[in-house]
Amino acid sequence: MASRSTYWRKATSPGRSRPTRFGPTFDGRCPPSNTDRDSTRQRLCDWRGNGSVVIEVTDCMKLFELARERRWIPITGYVVYISALTAGYYYNLTFVQLGLIDLGTRLVGLSPAAVSMAMGVLALLTLFVAVASGVLLDRRGWSTDLYVKFRLLFGIILVQLVLTAVAPYVTSPEAFGLWVVVCSVTLGVGIPVTFSFMIDFIPVRDRGYVAAVVAGLSFFVAALYPMEWRIEEFSTVMAAAMVPAVIVLGGVAFRRTDIVDELARQHETYGTGRFCRSQPIGTTSVTFWALVVLMFGVFFIDSLGFLRIIETPTYIYTSWQSPDLSVRLFIAVTHLVGALFAGVLYTNFDRKWLFLWVFGLFAFTHLQYVFHLRFGSDGTPPLLMPMFYVLAVSFYTTLNFALWPDLSTTETIGTHTALGVGIAGWLATFLSTALALYSEGVELSFLDHLTYVNALALLFAVSLPVLLYVHRMVELVREGATS
Repeated sequence: MASRSTYWRKATSPGRSRPTRFGPTFDGRCPPSNTDRDSTRQRLCDWRGNGSVVIEVTDCMKLFELARERRWIPITGYVVYISALTAGYYYNLTFVQLGLIDLGTRLVGLSPAAVSMAMGVLALLTLFVAVASGVLLDRRGWSTDLYVKFRLLFGIILVQLVLTAVAPYVTSPEAFGLWVVVCSVTLGVGIPVTFSFMIDFIPVRDRGYVAAVVAGLSFFVAALYPMEWRIEEFSTVMAAAMVPAVIVLGGVAFRRTDIVDELARQHETYGTGRFCRSQPIGTTSVTFWALVVLMFGVFFIDSLGFLRIIETPTYIYTSWQSPDLSVRLFIAVTHLVGALFAGVLYTNFDRKWLFLWVFGLFAFTHLQYVFHLRFGSDGTPPLLMPMFYVLAVSFYTTLNFALWPDLSTTETIGTHTALGVGIAGWLATFLSTALALYSEGVELSFLDHLTYVNALALLFAVSLPVLLYVHRMVELVREGATS
């Protein structure tokens, strides 16, 4: 089966510009390098007489090319990345975000308001440690040293193994506070370490698809297991899963091997992100911080509504906490399909359209819940409602895994992933979770709470295209002024 399509068109003369049918305008001169192996589209130039032939090649996934060439070591990098990120995100999604609530309220006996404050502390400490770690990784050159990152990951998982094992025995507020602080440190260091693996293992043109696999698998497993979100179940299962990971990481992190040596050199090819090809995006640039704000809004809206939805009896039977396995399987499969669809969209469309779809899906989803609360029956709501919610979550999670490495180079990957994931991911998630717990503690009605969430989603959904339009108008004015 053909893996690529080749198109060509002959220019009239070497020095004359002429647009081609399948690409931009060429002036008869070849690009600086004949091929760009990591771009989605390759352009090859071949001189023929007094004209030039411009050939544009559209590639499939780099993974398929590696498989045909039987290059198993780079393929191993895909497996390592998907395994590490899927396990890490599942752990954070379930054990930390949801298990922490059970630990604080049921075992320690704290009020929802006190637990919300602890989660706020967790978010702020995680952000601070993540940014400090990311900056340090970049300045020391450790962002491109795979052995250093493996050793850091080994230490992180080892400490988290201890935290996971002792969690059921935390019964006092003091021990709970200490547990939260130590957990924040491991999470903070882990953010730039794990997310920067993208430049070591995944080619640029495959990042959307690989991010989709990570997001889909994480939510697929989380939707099916555990059936009850109790810290005891989390502790036993997660500790058992961490033991072999610690053993394997200890073997590869402290002993040089040919396989890791080859993987450690791949950042030289994969290091420049998709959106940094023409010009690197700086940490202080408006583009970077605009995307941080947008991702913050996405995570905040999701977590703010999610916690109240899954704790409302009417909606338990169509959520992750449903006792019906068929409902959970539907949600799990929808997560997987939605993530894969998001991977295709990320690879083929600009990032601004993905944000527009995500905010639109969230606004539509929460609007459904509001209408169901106001005008619906008291029975179980249709699965169409959680389906749209699941699709929105899968979309933005895929975007979160792929976006920050694609906004980075080898010099900025640690800092950008720390700021992006730390602010837009952890800070937004735990602040909104804390706010949701607070609203529950002050007995704010579910309808009022969801109305506020929906208004926030609509605000972002409407504001984004307006801001894009204004930005485009400013660009046109500047172009007119310089011409």
